[in-house]
Amino acid sequence: MRRILFTMMLLMGLQTAMSQEFVRVENGQFIRNGKPYHYVGANFWYGAVLGSKGQGGDRARLAKELDFLKSIGVDNLRVLVGSDGLQAEDRYVPSLVYPTLQTAPGVYNDTILDGLDYFMAELKKRDMLAVLYLNNSWEWSGGYGQYLEWAGEGECPHPSEAGYSAFMKHVAGFATNKKAQNLFYKHVKNIMKRTNRYTGVKYVDDPTIMSWQIGNEPRAFTKDYSVDQAPQRAAFAAWLAKTSKLMKKLDKNHMVSTGSEGKHGCEEDMALFEKVHADKNVDYICIHIWPFNWGWIKAEKDGNGNVPGAKGGWIGAEAAKDSTKAYLDEALVVAKRLQKPIVIEEFGFPRDHGAYAIGSETTARDSYYKCVFDLVKDPSRPLVAGCNFWAWGGWAKPTHEIWKPYDPYTGDPAQEAQGLNSVFVSDKTVWVVKKANEK
Repeated sequence: MRRILFTMMLLMGLQTAMSQEFVRVENGQFIRNGKPYHYVGANFWYGAVLGSKGQGGDRARLAKELDFLKSIGVDNLRVLVGSDGLQAEDRYVPSLVYPTLQTAPGVYNDTILDGLDYFMAELKKRDMLAVLYLNNSWEWSGGYGQYLEWAGEGECPHPSEAGYSAFMKHVAGFATNKKAQNLFYKHVKNIMKRTNRYTGVKYVDDPTIMSWQIGNEPRAFTKDYSVDQAPQRAAFAAWLAKTSKLMKKLDKNHMVSTGSEGKHGCEEDMALFEKVHADKNVDYICIHIWPFNWGWIKAEKDGNGNVPGAKGGWIGAEAAKDSTKAYLDEALVVAKRLQKPIVIEEFGFPRDHGAYAIGSETTARDSYYKCVFDLVKDPSRPLVAGCNFWAWGGWAKPTHEIWKPYDPYTGDPAQEAQGLNSVFVSDKTVWVVKKANEK
């Protein structure tokens, strides 16, 4: 009897120790291994592809990248599980990331699944964490548009040909298309029920995962397309709620997050932003901040390609810092009401003078990064728990200005100029990140 009791106590102790490894929310902050967890991390969306043995895979580079990131204090990576759609040789779609993971509903490219398993095993070796997102409102990984096509809504208009207005009007249909959503739910189940072939650990039991994330920048896409937008936005919120509930049902150990940009991703509707993050199955709040994409900065070049009087070649670079603080503080009002942590899980800033090339200066970016890192570490904003800069390019050497299959993967996805927002290992930005991670 004593031996049985001892064994039971030992098992209970091991289970308790293991449960503490999972990041959770307690009193408005992240807790890991019994201690507050704060981080300055990175977006590393191509991790699963780089970990594969097939086209695009480079395990030697993956090890080099992870070792370096760990050495500068980066232990939290935000990662795409995989893209959706046929492979390039079967139907080439501009700006889509190849190789794809899900080639048809529930049909998977095993080399990418293997790459995801390997990538997660390599993170585990280094005591690094991942936020894994499973969908995308944008075209570069299939996402909304691909699920709508599989649901019978026709081929999605491509932004490079039809423009973003046509694209967004089309993918707005995802919020109300039950067939497309059900195909996505099946994908969620397939991934979350997976067992890692390298570690033998079920994904739901692996503390290497910090959070499951519904998607990259989920949007209702109702702005300017409807007089009465309330039903569409309600449908969008209901989809997020149903997905987060499913994720929690499948996995009792991990946190769930939305992947939202914040107010900007909720059609400037703070009530909608609060509603989707107030859900009991959503553990923390996400925001993204993009000074260039949102028009906070602009370049005005003279005949020599320089911007007189503009820091790093960007007019508005200093004002963008004030706009960043204001955007964060508006979201913090919601975070305080909900008593949930907030993460700036995407933010980026172009290289000086809009350059792309490796070795080009990053003066304005480095100053902006420092501003964001200071906000994350500011004791007067205790609910700000972490950030992930966009994005790590590491040792990549871009082959073309716009990515083509199977160029080296940088931090910039396939629809953007390669090097625009990437942080390469040779950039001074690296040392701004390292300093931010020093205790």
